[in-house]
Amino acid sequence: MSTIETPKIKLTGVKKAFGNNHILRGVDLEVPAGKSLVVIGGSGTGKSVTLKCILGLLKPDAGTIEIDGQDITNISAKERDQLMLKFGMLFQGAALFDSIKIWENVAFGLIQGRRMNRKEAREIAIAKIKAVGLKPEVADLYPAELSGGMQKRVGLARAVATSPEIIFFDEPTTGLDPIMADVINNLIVEQVKEIGATALSITHDMGSVRKIADYVAMIHEGQIIWHGSVEELDNSGNEYIEQFIHGRADGPITRRVA
Repeated sequence: MSTIETPKIKLTGVKKAFGNNHILRGVDLEVPAGKSLVVIGGSGTGKSVTLKCILGLLKPDAGTIEIDGQDITNISAKERDQLMLKFGMLFQGAALFDSIKIWENVAFGLIQGRRMNRKEAREIAIAKIKAVGLKPEVADLYPAELSGGMQKRVGLARAVATSPEIIFFDEPTTGLDPIMADVINNLIVEQVKEIGATALSITHDMGSVRKIADYVAMIHEGQIIWHGSVEELDNSGNEYIEQFIHGRADGPITRRVA
């Protein structure tokens, strides 16, 4: 009897082009349940497009995307809405709603997605606000009244508020100073572990990679060219990985200068 578990997320041969610009050229990727996979790669290599395809914001031209063994590439709008209840998301710029209070931002998925009453949703939101190291008084402020680091914490609180099965992190430390970036990385690890979620992140910040990843995959020119455990990263034997993690200008990855 096989003991191999069905991956929480599985991409097979995923392709996506915009006109003649072929972004994804056959992406194969698996994320085991309860584990954290970080996809690394330079700008324009296909990280964000991969994430958008999984979220259903873009439709792949070819290939399959499975969640818990179910191919989701051609599901109905109703099925997509149900699927989204499994997901949490921390956006690159936190992406908070400016016109509503912090607690309402955190509780958005509870109120809009789960139809929870506002009183109960507020209680959960405040608990999550405290869990990411903010004072409960922050709940009644507006996003414009918070610093960038505080907004990122609120974004994380919102991402975990519904206790999702899968959480996506899009460049979670972009724009933060090194200390705040490490704080956010620690909070990500803590919160993901607490709710037992599967995590898929995209980043070029190697500090984040080493802190939050169980597994790492590198995408280059629309394909996964290396994957392995985070412990294997420094002895990958892959020249693309070596160049990327050490930030070297010389190597197989070239950058055109305008």
